[in-house]
Amino acid sequence: MRVSYVLAMMLPIMMSTPALAGPPKLAVFDFEMIDTSLQGEVNGVQAEEQARLMRAGEQVRKELAQSGKFDVLDIAPVNAAAHGSNLQACGGCDVKLAGELGADLLIIGVVQKVSNLILNVNLYLRDVHSGQLLAVMSADMRGNTDETWSRATGYLVRNRLLAPNYGAPQLK
Repeated sequence: MRVSYVLAMMLPIMMSTPALAGPPKLAVFDFEMIDTSLQGEVNGVQAEEQARLMRAGEQVRKELAQSGKFDVLDIAPVNAAAHGSNLQACGGCDVKLAGELGADLLIIGVVQKVSNLILNVNLYLRDVHSGQLLAVMSADMRGNTDETWSRATGYLVRNRLLAPNYGAPQLK
């Protein structure tokens, strides 16, 4: 059985953590948006985009939990603090919040909006114990619709987070 790219990167961490039994505990925070579009400047925060941000986070949590490769944690205990922070630029508050949950890993999702036509989804995977950034993944999307957001997010989960790394060592 081949391990995924992410699990291959996690192997040294998992081996150095004596009490780690089962899949790594993962905190997936709600997605955030960086809106540099003219629409954002003129119209401000849009309710449908805020709903898409929440659905994207839920999609990542659901798909990773269903894979069985991660123990996806409930972020509710720290959700208010996370929403009150700019997780992608808070100087490590994401690691602190995930640590409060008992997570081994965390994921932050950021959508960058240039216009209603050009958007980008980014996922950042970090080791909670060391604070080290393990992986950055990105997918461009064309169009600001529920479907494009869902497809771009699903692509990153399937083809980056869960994709087999054919050069990875075999697990016995």
